[in-house]
Amino acid sequence: MTDMIIIGGGLAGSEAAWQAAQSGFKVKLYEMRPSNPTGAHLSGDLAELVCSNSLGSNLSDRASGVLKNELRQLNSMLLECAESTALPAGAALAVDREAFARMVTQKIESHQNIEIVRAEMKEIPQTPVIVASGPLTSESLSRSIATLSSEEHLFFFDAIAPIVHAESINMNIAFRASRYGKGDQDEGDYINCPFTKEEYYAFVNALQSAERIELRSFEDAILSGVKAGQFFEGCLPIEIIAERGTDSLAFGPMRPVGLRDHRTDRRPYAVVQLRQDNLAASLYNLVGFQTNLKFPEQKRVLRMIPGLENAEFERFGQMHRNTFIASPKLLRPTLQHITRDDLFFAGQITGVEGYMGNIATGLLAGINAVRVLKQEMLLTLPHETMLGALCHYITHASLKDFQPMKANFGILPQLELDKKIGKRERGQMYADRAAKALNEYLQNELVVEQK
Repeated sequence: MTDMIIIGGGLAGSEAAWQAAQSGFKVKLYEMRPSNPTGAHLSGDLAELVCSNSLGSNLSDRASGVLKNELRQLNSMLLECAESTALPAGAALAVDREAFARMVTQKIESHQNIEIVRAEMKEIPQTPVIVASGPLTSESLSRSIATLSSEEHLFFFDAIAPIVHAESINMNIAFRASRYGKGDQDEGDYINCPFTKEEYYAFVNALQSAERIELRSFEDAILSGVKAGQFFEGCLPIEIIAERGTDSLAFGPMRPVGLRDHRTDRRPYAVVQLRQDNLAASLYNLVGFQTNLKFPEQKRVLRMIPGLENAEFERFGQMHRNTFIASPKLLRPTLQHITRDDLFFAGQITGVEGYMGNIATGLLAGINAVRVLKQEMLLTLPHETMLGALCHYITHASLKDFQPMKANFGILPQLELDKKIGKRERGQMYADRAAKALNEYLQNELVVEQK
């Protein structure tokens, strides 16, 4: 007997399945890969990371760090796996993406209460269900969601960054360092490719004139009324950033702050950072270098980066359509659909952006789906918590300019301060308030359950 169906074996779906199964319920987890590929994934593993391998800052005074602390308190299985497969990345939590996905897959496969079904779920079933099908939801399921909600889908274009082989990086030019000396004190956790002013402008000119991959049919609207050609501002291709001005990259993903070129002992005019992508340190990804250039153009233009003149590419960048629903009209803060108490949505399809946000909403959807089955009060986390604020944002934002949202302090209720304070002190105050709010909420829930 199955108590619950979960559609999608990504970050949100895997976390949701684990939370439900740990509560003693029988779960069927549907994942259409590898028999039905998405165009962005490379394997059939659960929780595969298709973009960056970084899960954001670990610092307690950063928004991503606040969300991680909340997930630790809520016993997130995926965060535990991420920390077990972590790579050097300064203050960030970066993982060996293959080891991470394998560990999650093994845990899910070995759980006695979870059955993995390798097939496409083409419509929403009339049983307790969590839809965590992600930004690359199949056409059939997308139509089923639209039929249920009577609402048009929204979508934007997302892009992933190239990965190069470490042995092909010229370390006579590139150098190891973390910004402001953070990370490994001996060398630093990032490889940095420094630009002179002349090298930078030559690179930007080549980037602006390079040929791009034409949008394919899957990037057309599945349904009528979809807004075409949108880019998510938090993950813009470098060529789109370059279009906004020749200095845009130097003040964006190529900003050189906190770094000094080991050859000149000066700050470079611009820099491309490379982050370790696997445990063997044989692969490095270009941080913030999402692109949709044609593959030969990527090889030509990216080899203009100092230190990458002989770069060998494990993976080129590419762009794909990410789909998300009109959550402000369709979801409650509990992540339930407005028309069905036993239907939940979680992950990127809700409009939550970032790996940790996907994991977090999967966790909350899993817990709340269990509470529906137990006929218990559902969790609506306080707005002062990062997860509570994310859920409040996606269910209360204006649809006119609704865009995917990452964890950030701007979505939290503002602090009431008597004096001006620094960014880090303010971040720590948000973190302390969030931790207190979550503790008090969970303690009150425990008292209610015991009555």
